[in-house]
Amino acid sequence: MMVHSINKKIIALLLLSQLWFLGCQTSTVAPVAAGKNSGKADAGQYFTNPIAEGADPWVLKIGEVYYSCGSGNGGIYVSQSTKLTQLGERVPVWQAPDSGWNAHNVWAPELHYLQGKWYIYYTAGRTPGGPFIHQRSGVLESATGSPFGPYVDKGMLYTGDDLQNPESGKWAIDLTPFYLNGQLYAAWSGWEENAATDKTKQHLYLAKMSNPYTISSNRVKISSPTQPWETGGELDLNEGPELLKKKEKAFLIYSTRESWLKEYRLGQLTLADTLQDPMKADNWVKSGGPVFEGTEEVLGVGHCSFTTSPDNTEDWILYHAKKSATPGWSRDIRMQKFTWTQDGYPVFGKPIPAGVPLPVPSGQK
Repeated sequence: MMVHSINKKIIALLLLSQLWFLGCQTSTVAPVAAGKNSGKADAGQYFTNPIAEGADPWVLKIGEVYYSCGSGNGGIYVSQSTKLTQLGERVPVWQAPDSGWNAHNVWAPELHYLQGKWYIYYTAGRTPGGPFIHQRSGVLESATGSPFGPYVDKGMLYTGDDLQNPESGKWAIDLTPFYLNGQLYAAWSGWEENAATDKTKQHLYLAKMSNPYTISSNRVKISSPTQPWETGGELDLNEGPELLKKKEKAFLIYSTRESWLKEYRLGQLTLADTLQDPMKADNWVKSGGPVFEGTEEVLGVGHCSFTTSPDNTEDWILYHAKKSATPGWSRDIRMQKFTWTQDGYPVFGKPIPAGVPLPVPSGQK
């Protein structure tokens, strides 16, 4: 198949490469506690968080390869690895143009393989720095069969209320595409109306897509920050939605509270049956509280993605956390295994502190 041939080529590239996340250190291998099972042979069976510098982690597993995507230096990079704990060399694949709607503030890219091609969904704005009032969502399409590009800019995605007027799109960040029952959808965080201040309430929206680079319906608002655990700070927001599916249920795990504060956390929307219409807001049920939040040792957890172990027997969440309680966006990337209840709901537990030895994902060599 095409994907397998792509993977063989990329794995070959990985074996030739000795570079490492632009020189930043990934996971630290911790020694096994003293005892009859200790020894050098066991060292590679453990890792510690954090696994990398950065934020908004995105990982896609295809076959035996993990593809990661991120932003930095005004552009987007892609990396690949056979080890989830070591995400590989960051290879620049796209640089923002000198001018235009997407010239600045590039963040939260996601790499997807859809309909036989590689796509990167990202957020950007036309002016540098804050206030972040011009942010919109766009998509890149690979011109070859490689996730390393080159990529063609397919433009800004429509995120508005008047499909007959494509220029009427509204502020939109953190867009992610996904399939439910054969239909492609896009979910994102947006404003009800464009505003002159970035201290504007953010909601979660959903729309249908006719192909990976075209939103073909008006948006539907499916969540607002209304619960006590979503409000009470400087800004009420819902952002960073990510789809998680288990049998007949679908979940949108999203971030809430302020991303620059230690109170950042994850909430959950549940579609009890994937046969229900996701475009009807009432079909999404919000969790009664945060499903993953910080502790005194791990601060500001949020903007997650999900994948499985190399042998597909374990589920893993990747997320970022703040490096200190000081307001700001200095963060690192972490990961841990999660489980499920008997009736099919995710259980993320508590974030595990940095430096604690954790078993590597099952099947990792």
